[in-house]
Amino acid sequence: MHDRAGMRAREEDLIDVEALLAAYTEVVPDPAIAEQRVVFGTSGHRGSSLKGSFNEAHIVAISAAIAEYRASQGIRGPLFIGSDTHALSAPAEHTAREVLSAAGVHVLAKAGAGDELFVPTPAVSHAILTHNRDRAADDPERADGIVVTPSHNPPADGGFKYNPPHGGPADTDATDWIAARANELLEQGVAQVPRASEDGLGGEPVGRYDFLGAYVESLDEVIDVDAIREAGVRFAAHPLGGSSVAYWAAIRDRFDLDLTVLGPGVDPRWGFMHLDWDGKVRMDPSSRNVMSTVDEYRDLFPIVTGNDADADRHGIVTRDGGLMNPNHYLAVAIDYLLSHRPDWPVTAGIGKTLVSSGLIDRVVASHGRELLEVPVGFKWFVPGLASGDVVFGGEESAGASFLRFDGTPWSTDKDGILLALLAAEILAVTGQTPSERYRELAERFGEAAYARVDAPANPEQKARLGALSPEDVADTELAGDPITAILTSAPGNGARIGGLKVQTEHAWFAARPSGTEDVMKIYAESFRGPEHLAEVQEAAQALVARVLG
Repeated sequence: MHDRAGMRAREEDLIDVEALLAAYTEVVPDPAIAEQRVVFGTSGHRGSSLKGSFNEAHIVAISAAIAEYRASQGIRGPLFIGSDTHALSAPAEHTAREVLSAAGVHVLAKAGAGDELFVPTPAVSHAILTHNRDRAADDPERADGIVVTPSHNPPADGGFKYNPPHGGPADTDATDWIAARANELLEQGVAQVPRASEDGLGGEPVGRYDFLGAYVESLDEVIDVDAIREAGVRFAAHPLGGSSVAYWAAIRDRFDLDLTVLGPGVDPRWGFMHLDWDGKVRMDPSSRNVMSTVDEYRDLFPIVTGNDADADRHGIVTRDGGLMNPNHYLAVAIDYLLSHRPDWPVTAGIGKTLVSSGLIDRVVASHGRELLEVPVGFKWFVPGLASGDVVFGGEESAGASFLRFDGTPWSTDKDGILLALLAAEILAVTGQTPSERYRELAERFGEAAYARVDAPANPEQKARLGALSPEDVADTELAGDPITAILTSAPGNGARIGGLKVQTEHAWFAARPSGTEDVMKIYAESFRGPEHLAEVQEAAQALVARVLG
């Protein structure tokens, strides 16, 4: 833990925006260096122009590859593109529009002025689904999209994510193809890739789309905004300098809510933020250190919410409980929704990632619903949310989405605005804050102690961890309890989890290799309290060490 974690950033903590933007065009990545190649993780390609990992050449190559990919899939409809408030997002979107336009793609970009020009991830997903509603799976006029964002990453980072016609994050088949083709173009030199002018000269003219209006006007189809208004719920939303700034103001005005929008607005250096655990500026609304940014408002409102830069994550702060653990809020949200969405299909399930709390399992079982437990990554929820077979999908990192009242999809990507508004609906309808609702669930199902730690792991160990099978584990007990399950594939869909999960009746742990650092992430939970959790963590590290040799 950094000695200034949770404290406001100083001048020396902030980025040099001019240097960052200059590096975007001036630094030419070397594809012979692994760190400077195009790599799609669970949320697209990310990097920094200062490190040669997110530069103009990358965006030219990825955009050209996406144009080729969508053509190979028979997609000829519009491509919706939006970007967040990171400094690198605007130039990257500009580059992408030039390349896509020259390739004959009909790009629909943001409309409006000022803060309306920033587009949250869920607004892009919502736009894609709206366009594709009632279209056949092979309709050539289907739309897809791109979100230019590194999500909650520090201000020096950039990110670029492709969402195909289902509206959610692309699966690995798509991203592997796009990354491979982009790296071929990098190796050949991107000067050969055609680019149109901003006014469409030399390509398909760029159109405009009102992301904000389309999203906000539809919110009463998924959130009971009438109940929030009629109950007089006072709450506040802090965009944390992200793309939801104009959206929260529009939501307040459109539905006449007693909603206060906090913060100074957009600042590409995020000088008003409080530092995360490692001393970095990071817009993670699930981090207690980051959310110290809203501490001064906690006693003024029963609920204060936060979103990251692209608004796909949520943070829920209550006057009576402080910042909620994301797992706790997911359990509360699921319990409430299953009791207050009577038109949802009764056979549809609830999705969670396998490193999310076991409390969710108990809540879902109490409602007689099927639990879909999948690997880490929101992409695994997309098919179910799109078809209506999954009514709610959530992950422990504070990302979730759910269906409209009528059981049709709202977004197939994470929606932090939606989950923040749900907190106000819960208070309006039940008279209880989400923290109070969680305490009731804990009394009924048990209090869970949950934590994640990072342990050293070299590349060979990480590779071995990702390739394990249940037969590699000889242990029969974990922290004094018999082991009931050893998993290397997710029970919900059979997909490889890229690691190991071990369960007992009262506890579990999961170990996964980091994609960017020489560490493995060990998640653990115990329903026997913090002391037993510590025993589980110690036993987990010892077990993994034995298995990896």
